[in-house]
Amino acid sequence: MVQKLKLEELNRIDVETFKKVEKIPLVIILDNIRSMHNVGAAFRTADAFLIEKIILCGITPQPPHREIHKAALGATESVDWAHEEDTNNAISDLKSKGYEIIGIEQTTGSQMITDFTIDKSKKYALILGNEVEGISDEVLPNVDVFLEIPQLGTKHSLNVSVCGGIVMWEFAKALK
Repeated sequence: MVQKLKLEELNRIDVETFKKVEKIPLVIILDNIRSMHNVGAAFRTADAFLIEKIILCGITPQPPHREIHKAALGATESVDWAHEEDTNNAISDLKSKGYEIIGIEQTTGSQMITDFTIDKSKKYALILGNEVEGISDEVLPNVDVFLEIPQLGTKHSLNVSVCGGIVMWEFAKALK
């Protein structure tokens, strides 16, 4: 008979070990995200896939906050993060460190994530934009590549935390 595993049977690492383990070369930039639940979900997903860091930009809420913690379930303690008021400053800093900047956005120049080759020798930063407006207009010129997730139904977008989960998983698979 199949049974669910108990938490202690999952053999998860503790926060101290997480801090020491090698991360995948991927940074997540949250550009003016409004929802604390979406921020918390990004942290939880970043923890699951050993993401290097999250940069919270502009109006994006910062931990500690009860609403972020509800979705993050402690991942704000394990995942490194920083706040940067101006998203373009975060991008400039990452570019100077050799990161390729990937915007997750539907644009006239975007390609499907399924058609993009993730190069294991590169470091990437993924930008996830505001729930309504997407990536800020002033950020668009500083993005190297735009990717979008194929969608087959009637809706034109995904919730930002769902989108983040999909793209983090795609990059984590390729970069680990």
